[in-house]
Amino acid sequence: MAWILLVVAGLFEVVWAFAMKQSDGFTKLLPSAVTIVGMIVSFVLLALSMRSLPLGTAYTIWTGIGAIGTFIAGVAFLGEQLNFTRVCAAVLIVAGLVLMKISSTP
Repeated sequence: MAWILLVVAGLFEVVWAFAMKQSDGFTKLLPSAVTIVGMIVSFVLLALSMRSLPLGTAYTIWTGIGAIGTFIAGVAFLGEQLNFTRVCAAVLIVAGLVLMKISSTP
């Protein structure tokens, strides 16, 4: 269950990061509200997952899901640049997440 909570927490990190970009520096009400709610949900789920997962593993996976998810969202929805170097960087992040997962004990 902790891993499910952690993945959902990471997905909410993507939600709040994307909404923060859309908030235009917190000048737009709805995206600003989504950012704040998304942050709260993400942090609460992260904290719940940390009840049984090691700190380093949980935090690394959470930030990794957020990093990869926001990268994908930026490319897919905001027209951000997609090139070989950025894809290689994303692959390295995913490889690090996989290594962190398989090296940790629940």
